[in-house]
Order: sequence, then C-alpha cells, then structure tokens
Amino acid sequence: MRAWRRIAGLAALAAMGLARAAGASGGEPSPGEAPYYFYHGRDYGSEAMVQPLRMVINSGYGIMQLDNRSASVVDVDYEGNWRGLRRNLAHPVTAIEDEGWKNFFLKEVVPFSTNTTEARYWPNYTQHLIGGGMSYRLMAEWYRWHGYGRPRLWALGSITAYHVLNEVVELESQEGWTTDPVADLYLFDPLSCLLFSSDRVARFFAETLNMEDWSFQPAIAPKDWTIQNNGQNFAFKYPLPGSERWSLFYHFGTHGEFGLSRRSDSGLSWSAGAGLKAKNLLELDDDTRGVDLALVGGVWVDREGSLLASVILAATKRYRARLNLYPGVLRLGSLSPSFFLVMDHEERILVGLGLSSLPVGLAAPLN
Repeated sequence: MRAWRRIAGLAALAAMGLARAAGASGGEPSPGEAPYYFYHGRDYGSEAMVQPLRMVINSGYGIMQLDNRSASVVDVDYEGNWRGLRRNLAHPVTAIEDEGWKNFFLKEVVPFSTNTTEARYWPNYTQHLIGGGMSYRLMAEWYRWHGYGRPRLWALGSITAYHVLNEVVELESQEGWTTDPVADLYLFDPLSCLLFSSDRVARFFAETLNMEDWSFQPAIAPKDWTIQNNGQNFAFKYPLPGSERWSLFYHFGTHGEFGLSRRSDSGLSWSAGAGLKAKNLLELDDDTRGVDLALVGGVWVDREGSLLASVILAATKRYRARLNLYPGVLRLGSLSPSFFLVMDHEERILVGLGLSSLPVGLAAPLN
C-alpha cells in the first residue's frame, strides 16, 4: 500500500504541473514550402522528446516490454541473431516454403483470422504499416525542421535502423526458418514509407484521425543494464459527429485501448481507454510464435496532441502501473525534465529521469 500512496502523491504533483503546462506557450514553426503534418517543433510534451535515436531505442527494443523477455540490452545475442536474420532475408522463398505459402499469407498478410496465435498480421498492419509509416513521415519532418539536406533519405535510414534492430532483438536464438522478418522488412516496412510519402495519406491520418506519437520515455538502469519504460505508442482521436469536445480514442503499440477523449476549456485533452496488451511471447513450435494477452487501461492528458502525462495499469508482472510525465509538467530550475515511475506485481518501484536532448534517461529502484 505504501507504493500506491507514493504514486498518489506523485500524481498530485503532476496535476499541479499540468495546470502550469496548460498555460504554457510553445513556438509554432513556419510551415516552409511543404506542410508539417506530424512534427510542429513544440517544446513541451511528447513532441519535445521526438528524435531519431530515441525512436530507434523505443522501437528496436520494444519486445523487452513483455514479461518473459529479458530487459537487459547486454543479454541480446546481436551477432547470432543477425546471422539468423540475414539467413532468412537472403532466402525468403525458402523461409516461406518452410511454413507454406498458404499459412504465410493467412497469418502474416491477409487480415482474416481472429486467433491471437495465428493473427500475426495485426502488428504488421498496426505497428509496421501504419505506425512505421507515420514514424517515417515524422522523422522526415523532424530532419527537415532541423535543417538536414535530403530529409527523407535521413528518415529512411533511421527507419531502416529501427526495423532491423527490432527484428534482431525479437529473433533471440531462433535458428529455424521464420517468415516474420520476411513479411516485415520486405513487404510492410517498404509499403509504410511509400504510403506515408503521400501528402493525401499523411493529411488523412494527421487531420482526420489526429494521429500522434505518444511513445514512452526509455531509460537505462546502470545496475543491470536493463532498458526500462520503452515502447513506441500511437494515438488516434476521431471527433464525434456534432461535438466540438468529444472524440473516439484509440491508443496502441504492443497493446490497444479504446475509449473517449474530451477537450477542456483550458486547452488540455483528457482521454481514457481500456483494452488488451501483449503479456508473454509464446513459442508455439520451432519456427512459430504467438502472444498471450492481459487487460490494460489508462488515462492520458495532452495539449494540442502533445502528450503531457499518462497513467497506465495492466495485469502484467513487469509493468503493473506506469506514470509518465513529459517535459512541461515538472521543473528543476531552468530545466523541465521527463519523469517516469513504474511498479511491478510485487510493488517494487523504479523511477527514471530524462532530458529531451538525450535519447535515453537513467532509471533506479526506489525501494
């Protein structure tokens, strides 16, 4: 119970910070020759945390959020996993034939099955096609905003780095043939960049669905070199017909929460939702994996689409509760750091602190 009281106290401090953040002013960039759909140069909230290296870390090590995967970056067999990935990518037809073309299309490509052990297409569409496409466009706008020449080429390099790292980390000693990286790297990832290269597509997701990147704030715990509080998340808000304040809300990553969002007079939007998240990675056979699911729910507070704070509860071991505060809520002198607190199923608490200029923060146990 002491752990929950600490969380309640921190939540009260966060509420006072949110009141200040609601009145803060963030500079709006000049649009230039091309529109900015996903990046607006805001110096508060989740948008202040956007940068290529953080995206690579959040996404590349995303599977480490699961309960039965090691969270230590030094436990990954990078060399061995890379050999396995390269083998499957060098012989994609052999990998597909090993599983069977029918199984490949039904499990990886065609969105029909509702069986969680077979519907591997779901993260392909949500995280790779839509999430990856938005990330590509976000990075292109970030590079352009910061004055890089050929921003789309830089964005393509960043996206490729995060997708390859993601596949290497996920593979983990899988020596047989697997079609997961074949579908991701040869089909969904290239399509995502092509899709979001279209201004019409980007405008639809940005202005009709109000899509935002609400990723977590990754941090390293030096004691055991674990990466904590990482993960790439996205949010949709679709305005309810006839309402200027209420929207349908969907938050997703390795999870999915449906709910409602309401914009207040102060300029803040409050969203709440519940759903399911990936809990454990299951080894179904020598070359097939699935996940089991757990209940999850949360509350999110944003200003103009830039996330300021979130509280997420889940029926998992590693992250039973998460509190994330983004820049603009807390202040330490002239600095406005990011802060997070996570609690596991045994009420052990880990806290983390970061700066928007750094790709990762530092984390340490509180009790």
